[in-house]
Amino acid sequence: MTENAPAPRSAIVGILAASALATLFLFWLIYVHPASDRAAVHYAFLPNLNALLNGLSAIALLAGFFFVRSKRIRAHRASMMTAFLFSALFLVAYIANHALHGDTLYPVHDGVYKIYIAILISHILLAIVALPAVLITFFLSLSGRIPAHRRLARFTFPLWLYVSVTGVIVRVMLVAALKS
Repeated sequence: MTENAPAPRSAIVGILAASALATLFLFWLIYVHPASDRAAVHYAFLPNLNALLNGLSAIALLAGFFFVRSKRIRAHRASMMTAFLFSALFLVAYIANHALHGDTLYPVHDGVYKIYIAILISHILLAIVALPAVLITFFLSLSGRIPAHRRLARFTFPLWLYVSVTGVIVRVMLVAALKS
């Protein structure tokens, strides 16, 4: 197989289908499924863990960007695998948090609500796009399709970084609003 060979359509269709199903599952979990621990008595640390994992993913992404720019490919791969691991752990903790606690609403009366909701909406929409983009970018890299990987990574990197950083910002804004 040459490096310029197109990615198998079946793999990409599978990634897109799995991403769509994951997104539908998360929407069901957040907006339909009744929370089993609405009072957040158990595992109350999960939202803060999610923010930490998002922050660690962002740091690993930036390290990976630095390494690829300096042509340190092994370090780049390790950083990107680390970012992927942090994001995967985030997803597991996020699912657990929403299954247990449901959604935490921002107080609408707060003066920063419009900023918060704009960041949250962009975060959610871009996270939906980021999931398949990250998986396809990884697929291209792991299957040796480096030119295609590079082309997609130029789009995926800022998208994934934005989602990771805004995940932290959303949590910080929510905590600040709930304390005031």
